[in-house]
This record gives sequence, structure tokens and C-alpha cells, in this order.
Amino acid sequence: MSKWMEFIRAEDKPKTKVYTVWSKCGDCKLGTIGWYPPWRHYCFFPDDDIVAVYSDRCLLEISEFVTKLNDDHKTKKKQK
Repeated sequence: MSKWMEFIRAEDKPKTKVYTVWSKCGDCKLGTIGWYPPWRHYCFFPDDDIVAVYSDRCLLEISEFVTKLNDDHKTKKKQK
């Protein structure tokens, strides 16, 4: 659970999920986390509509969330 951001599942695709990342203090959408096929990983895609500043803590929390999604995806794939 992040103190400054909220990760909301926005869409379930057949094999992956899409999440939106929201600021809790400004209630604005910061970007999206989704599957990036060329890298075969979940990645963070910042919104083009806003100018955002990310502290090291914010970047770490986004990184931890993306890492968990990638780990869960690998585990799920191995179980099949």
C-alpha cells in the first residue's frame, strides 16, 4: 500500500492486467502500468497530459508494484 499513490486495476486482458496510477494528494492520474510486449514485462507509462515530478520514494513504490506484477506473471506462467 502506497502512502502517496493508488494503484487501481483498470482492465483484465486475456493474459495480463492494466492498472492506473493515481496521486492521492492531487487526485490526478499519473500514468498506467501495463504489459509491454517487446520487453515481455509490465512497465509504467506516464501520462502525456500532465507534468509530474517523482521523488525517489515514488519511483521506488512504482518499481516495487511493477516488480510484483512481473513476478506474479512469471509464477502464473510456470504453473500452467
